[in-house]
Amino acid sequence: MRDADRFPAVALFDLDGTLLDSAPDMLATVNRMLEVRGRAPLALDRIRPVVSRGARAMASVAFPELDTDGIVALVPEFLAVYGEELGRHGAPFEGVEPMLAALERAGTRWGIVTNKPEGLARRILPQLGWQDRCAVLVGGDTLAERKPHPLPLLHAAVILEVAPEACAYVGDDARDIVAARAAGMASIVALWGYRLEDDDPVAWLGDVMHAHPGDLAQPSAWPVSA
Repeated sequence: MRDADRFPAVALFDLDGTLLDSAPDMLATVNRMLEVRGRAPLALDRIRPVVSRGARAMASVAFPELDTDGIVALVPEFLAVYGEELGRHGAPFEGVEPMLAALERAGTRWGIVTNKPEGLARRILPQLGWQDRCAVLVGGDTLAERKPHPLPLLHAAVILEVAPEACAYVGDDARDIVAARAAGMASIVALWGYRLEDDDPVAWLGDVMHAHPGDLAQPSAWPVSA
């Protein structure tokens, strides 16, 4: 059993809405798409709740009149524009850097498992100074499956040569917690992330929930795995 006064051997994180407040980048993206169509821009609070749900969800908010096929057709444009806005407006959530530093001082390796395309996720790491600190990065297109499937989390554990039960996963969406549970990893609900009003994070059945990234700078905040 892991000691309650020690961090896990490996801490894995979702990216958008967990480590990174990327909503401002996403807002700039959809507003550019609206501008070229002569439409009014959106406010940040319209986009923020759905950022963790990906390009289709954000395009649906910006273009509610489109059906599924119309939204899917916008995804390549969204990703192209987002690639130009990447890292220009967003930043790590307050408390993330001290938390990562605490993990590193304790010898805990940390990494990222995200549904963002791997290429985009890798591009943002140098902007944040994380390229030499992040021990593993698995993107949404790295493998044949993405969260909520457990494969990306299990793949990260394989790369780091640790058992899944030696890892804890932190995320702000139900898919994150479902994936962690299926992978046999301890799970932490990031309440500071992006959620719709009718989301019920208690129902996700994470091992623990925390309201601020800085909470995780303390070993006792992490679930103890059997």
